[in-house]
Amino acid sequence: MTLAARIAGVDEAGRGPLAGPVVASAVILDPRRPVQGLADSKLLTPRARERLAGLIRECAVAWSVAWADPCEIDRLNILEATLLAMRRALLRLPVQPTSVLVDGNRLPRLADLGLDRFARAIVRGDQSEPAISAASILAKTSRDALMCRLHERYPGFGLDGHKGYPTAPHVAALRSQGPSPIHRLSFAPCRGALP
Repeated sequence: MTLAARIAGVDEAGRGPLAGPVVASAVILDPRRPVQGLADSKLLTPRARERLAGLIRECAVAWSVAWADPCEIDRLNILEATLLAMRRALLRLPVQPTSVLVDGNRLPRLADLGLDRFARAIVRGDQSEPAISAASILAKTSRDALMCRLHERYPGFGLDGHKGYPTAPHVAALRSQGPSPIHRLSFAPCRGALP
């Protein structure tokens, strides 16, 4: 593989939930081992996401997953925490990318990594760039699996179903039980549920 082919796609999952981390993934796809069916994770069924996640891990040149936890989200704000998770995902790649494509309209801090001149933010990039689509799928499946594990620790909130998003049952549980240690206290529904 040539250096020119080492394009890292980066995306996140979990900006909107009231609980849990924001998770980011970085993926360098191998053009010699294409993964068919890549798309924005939100457009795929859970079963399709899981199948593709396995193929991505098997066929990619490199991949990584990282996150920013709820305390970091509360301290920094959700945008800065998302950019931090993206930066961490890039730092965890076992192969140095030569360029970076990030879903959205903002880039994480990359100058000290020597990647700032070779990075581009692409609005709806998860729908147009295969590497970003792959990162979207890994971020989503990794976060969903984590939220199912956190449901076992904090069973009263239904995290295994809504994955921390502000559904009516989740908000009702917040009001009756108060927030757990994994809730984002800077988000209004959680802040409003404090005793």
